[in-house]
Amino acid sequence: SAQSTVCEKIMELLGQNAVERRQRQVLILSQDSFYKVLSAEQQAKALRGQYNFDHPDAFDNDLMHTTLKSIVEGKTVEVPTYDFVTHSRLPETTVVYPADVVLFEGILVFYSQDIRDMFHLRLFVDTDSDVRLSRRVLRDMKRGRDLEQILSQYTTFVKPAFEEFCLPTKKYADVIIPRGVDNMVAINLIVQHIQDILNGDICKWQRGAMNGHGRTYKRPFPEQTESSTVLAAGKRSHLESSSRPH
Repeated sequence: SAQSTVCEKIMELLGQNAVERRQRQVLILSQDSFYKVLSAEQQAKALRGQYNFDHPDAFDNDLMHTTLKSIVEGKTVEVPTYDFVTHSRLPETTVVYPADVVLFEGILVFYSQDIRDMFHLRLFVDTDSDVRLSRRVLRDMKRGRDLEQILSQYTTFVKPAFEEFCLPTKKYADVIIPRGVDNMVAINLIVQHIQDILNGDICKWQRGAMNGHGRTYKRPFPEQTESSTVLAAGKRSHLESSSRPH
């Protein structure tokens, strides 16, 4: 659904890409970084297109939750690096520094309640199913997979998992963005909202370094006190507000 592209466009419009990584106020974190380490048997299945990467059990949710919690607490963390060609977690990690706003994106970011409850604003990116399939085909072919395997994996795992695990999480969204990155009206509204956050307060780790006293946000989210703001981009869905305040 191009939720990662939406997050990248937000970063671009905020001017964060031009900022040195350690100094960025906004960062992107992908759920894909937290795929589990596969056994030899599972990896062999993955190479044949017979492993379900769209199932909730494919993710290391404990590590995901711990990492997000540390980021919200203003800590520097090391995030796993995943190789989609070999379906393996690489020895190298990515250092993520504290930021005021975290954009956490992925197909099942709303599935686990422990993780879902950490988000202050939930975005559900909606794209037509034919567009999603065509994008997937082009992406996976660039990763060296043949068309027959891609389509088989889609019909066997991807589409059923979307309908069973991803689509039902749409109800948790605060804002639904149709057409993904093509919907610049919605993206500009989100960008403005983030700018309001950045202008209204500084994150916990900076406050603690200055004087140890917290300040309140000008426009707070529910239950948001002295933490970084976490915005989550889910997989599918029109710009509309739910009854949940935000």
